[in-house]
Formats: sequence, C-alpha cells, structure tokens
Amino acid sequence: MAPSAVFYSPPVQAQTQEKPLAAAVPVKGPALAIGSPATAQDGKYQSLITSLEHSRSVERQMVDRLLDGATTLPPSSFASIHVSLSASEYDVLAPRMSQLLAQLLGGLEPLGTLHILNLGSALPNLPSELTLSGFVVLSANSEGALIAQKPAHSAAASLSLKSAALPLRKKVDPDRKASKKALWTLSAPSTPSIDAESLLTAADRERPAVCEPAVRGAARRKKACKNCTCGLAELEAEELAQSKVVMLDGAVDGQATEVSQAEKERMIAATAAAPKATSSCGNCYLGDAFRCSSCPYRGLPAFKPGEKVEIDFSMDDI
Repeated sequence: MAPSAVFYSPPVQAQTQEKPLAAAVPVKGPALAIGSPATAQDGKYQSLITSLEHSRSVERQMVDRLLDGATTLPPSSFASIHVSLSASEYDVLAPRMSQLLAQLLGGLEPLGTLHILNLGSALPNLPSELTLSGFVVLSANSEGALIAQKPAHSAAASLSLKSAALPLRKKVDPDRKASKKALWTLSAPSTPSIDAESLLTAADRERPAVCEPAVRGAARRKKACKNCTCGLAELEAEELAQSKVVMLDGAVDGQATEVSQAEKERMIAATAAAPKATSSCGNCYLGDAFRCSSCPYRGLPAFKPGEKVEIDFSMDDI
C-alpha cells in the first residue's frame, strides 16, 4: 500500500514553525483497537471499532493482556493502532507506559500511526515518553487525542561500521617497542646472570648439628627416632626393662603390688596358660598362701573354683 501525504499541525509543546508539515501516513490498512473493561462498558470502545470497520480490518486487544504478556503483537503488522482508555486508567498505566509503547512501536509498520484517545488531563508527559520510545508526535488536540507516527527507519536500527570505517593506524614508538620486547625476553643478552652461590650466607653453609650421643640421666627433649643412631633407643629400652610396674589385686579388698617388667611378662604368660594347667592340691584358687612354688597361679589373685582367671593389665600404673 502506497502512503499518501497529509498535513498536520505541529505539537502543542513545540509550535515554532509557521507552515504545516507533511507526513506520509497510510490512509488504509490493518488496524488494532486496544481497549479496557471501562471503555467497553461505557460504549467508547465499541464506537471506535465500528468507525474503523467501515474502511479497514480491525483486530481487537485488551490493554491488560498486552502488559501481562498474555499476547504479543506481530512485528510491523498494523497501519494504525488506536488506544481507547479512561482518564483514570491512563494515570494507573503511567509507570508501565514505556513498556506498552515499546510493544506498540514494534507492532506498527513503518510510517504507521498511533492514536491515543480520551486522554483529557492525564499523562502530561506522554509526548516526551513517545519521543523517547521512538515515535514522532504529529498532533495533540484539546479533546484529549494524541497522534504519533513510527519513523520510516527505526531509531534502534543498528549499522555496522566495520566495513565502511578505515582502521586507525597506531603510531608505534620504536624505543617503547624495544623495551617491551626486552621485558618479555627470557634470555636477554643485556641481563646479567646471578650466581646462586653468592646468595648463600655463612649460616646457610654450616652443616646442621648432628644428634648428640644419649647420656643416662640427662634431660631429654624428645624420644628416640625411628632410625635412631645416637643410642637413645637402646637406652630407653634398657630403662623400660628395669622399670617397675604396680599391679592391682582383683579382689575387693586387694592391694597394690610393685613388680618388675619381667615378672609382669611371666604373669601374663601364666594367665594365658592358666586354663590349661591342672592343680595337684586343689587349693590354688585360695591365693598365694596355699600355692606351691611351681604353681602356675602364683602371683595371681584368688578366684572362685572353676572360674576363668583374667587380669586387666590396662589398670597397671607404671
């Protein structure tokens, strides 16, 4: 459809030109009528649709469905869009007006017109918002109607300058280039080498002190190492063999007895062999006072006849 030239008066906010301007506006084409429950109830929305259907096909939408994302407008599909809301609904719509205008701009074809009706005194800053959204304001009258137009070329259209622009030639400083190259050179001939031996001090060159031989009775700060070579391990083993162990009698009124490590080992072996031993007198369970010198229970606490003899060596006090 070929656009035709119509004349319009400049906007109320910028009446600075003496002659009317001409703008190419499609006379006929698909139209979109946007209404609300309030204008549908008072009949203004139906009157708008009736007036448009005489000359073009009309598609109907509700403003709340557009704002909520329930429906979207096909791009560049309408020659004109007509918005009919009440003045109070325009005031409520003010925070989301930029969102609505962006959708309407995309739905209009180039040079398509946007007609906002029944404005009254609502949205005094609407012409500025239309300009920021990409529209060109054509006219605004005292009856509360405002007409804006989508430009032939969108303001948001991108233009690649890579093919048209000539590459800028960067001026290179030879001295700076040489210094930068030398900075990243690992083996630059002008860089003197560093002798690693010169970094060592006299204290670094001294050998670590060897472990001193262990002395019996001297103070010790540590135990013998796993691979001890100073004799501390042998000295600790000898001292352990000569140490005494305090054992507790298992009876209720038993007493503590101090025995040597060898005696402790013998008593452990006697405890292990006790179930296999046999008594010739039958009085071994009464205690050491009733046991002979070769009794396997010698040194063990008294027990009941037939009871297995057990000694808890975890209670030893060294």
